[in-house]
Amino acid sequence: MTEVLSIILGGGKGTRLFPLTQERAKPAVPFGGKFRLVDIPLSNCINAGLRHIYILTQFNSASLHLHLSQTYMFDTFSKGFVEILAAEQTFEHSGWYEGTADAVRKNFIHFRTQNPSHYLILSGDQLYRMNLQDLLKRHKESGAAITIACTSVSREDASQLGIMRVNKRNEITEFLEKPGPTRDIAEYKVPEELKRDKTGGDEYLASMGIYVFNAETMESSLNNDLTDFGKEIIPQSIKKLKVNAYVFGGYWEDIGTIRNFYEANLNLTDIKPKFDIYDEKMPIYTHMRNLPPSKMNFSNMNQSIAAEGCIITSASVTNSIVGVRTIIESGASLNGVICMGADFYESEGQKLLNAEARMPSVGIGRGSLIREAIIDKNARIGEGCRIGIDTLARTEGNFGNYHVVDGIIIIPKNAILYPGMVI
Repeated sequence: MTEVLSIILGGGKGTRLFPLTQERAKPAVPFGGKFRLVDIPLSNCINAGLRHIYILTQFNSASLHLHLSQTYMFDTFSKGFVEILAAEQTFEHSGWYEGTADAVRKNFIHFRTQNPSHYLILSGDQLYRMNLQDLLKRHKESGAAITIACTSVSREDASQLGIMRVNKRNEITEFLEKPGPTRDIAEYKVPEELKRDKTGGDEYLASMGIYVFNAETMESSLNNDLTDFGKEIIPQSIKKLKVNAYVFGGYWEDIGTIRNFYEANLNLTDIKPKFDIYDEKMPIYTHMRNLPPSKMNFSNMNQSIAAEGCIITSASVTNSIVGVRTIIESGASLNGVICMGADFYESEGQKLLNAEARMPSVGIGRGSLIREAIIDKNARIGEGCRIGIDTLARTEGNFGNYHVVDGIIIIPKNAILYPGMVI
């Protein structure tokens, strides 16, 4: 597996996940109380024995770089690495990455030193578990130049994805990028045996943005000015090369919007979640914080997840995720809330200084009621705040110390809500 070079695409500005991406790259957005989105593709690689990994990013990469450097440290004998390649100026290239293919092209100078036989291209903002060894094995056995991992999706989801037609030999014969909601794509419907949802909801085969390229194919495919894999490289390659489909039947979610992010997180609290974080054979790796266990004092926790280091006192938490180091004070109530937690604990002395300055401490204050919201890291929610309680009608926009996106209230990182505030 050392011949395979894994490349995780970090994406651009992540505008559809703003304000969660205001101070961090999209792959660095916290997920599931203790993880980051980038931990998902990285864990898939590690579980498959793939340890030569580059992550391409160009926007707000400081927190992502810190997370990776603190988390993914392989021993010196394995020669494995996880490295960020941020957009850089060289004598050959002076601009930003202009697309997924352009990002790979501009880093060939680094990739060629590894002398890979294959390139594995992954996305940094998707939720899935895949046996990447099996993907590579099928690719090699097929004799294809390129293999695209794909999954069946509904007509609505197909609008924003690349969809394809596949013959009986799993060869892709046609590829259509983001057809939109109105175009007639009935001819792209897939046979029943390829559907992930056997009830008939998923009718189209869509690219997951996961590709395997033979090394020489990657070099020749990018020997041009084309900038994007899905829009340009893949459609052109299908015309002249053997391009196979690897049909994936498991759970897959593209974390592209705030609504996707919110629902994918809260699904973890279901009795039988679609994405199982309790699979010991395929663990999700993340930063080891060495925090104490979470403590619940006279509290009611119902269908919720609490990460380590939390202190929850006389509170009610329902269908929610409570992230690392979250402090929830007496009388607080959370329903359908994602708390990302905190990067630090405040000392008793600091809490006294906060009180003197009439500033809330980090966490959820006494008696605060919160429903259907995302609370980003280090937020200070004062006593008696009411968030999402008094109205179902939510006007979208940026309101300073909070945002409303896709009907979800978002309290940004380091925000302060003073006591009694109503949103």
